[in-house]
Amino acid sequence: MVEQTGEEIDWEKCPPDLEDFPSSVVDALNIFHSLGNKVYPEIGYIGKDYTNTDILFKLYSIEKYQKDWIMELLLFLENETVNESQRKLKAEYDKMKRK
Repeated sequence: MVEQTGEEIDWEKCPPDLEDFPSSVVDALNIFHSLGNKVYPEIGYIGKDYTNTDILFKLYSIEKYQKDWIMELLLFLENETVNESQRKLKAEYDKMKRK
């Protein structure tokens, strides 16, 4: 696209790639996507199922000192995902209400 427009790349506006993050963040993302979802009708997505967290920590060779950091990242990702799900559900509800 840059070649077509003749503009210079503005690296400040480019989103980061996955390899730009520390390995602990990449591991947290992989573990997050490996966890099961808890979804209920009329309520929507309510979070992750952390039952297999210890197994995934072993699989990704997460050291004891990293577990708190990884859990903090997982809970942050879960919170953002729940909030996004609730926004979408509310938008759908409001759309149905207007009809």
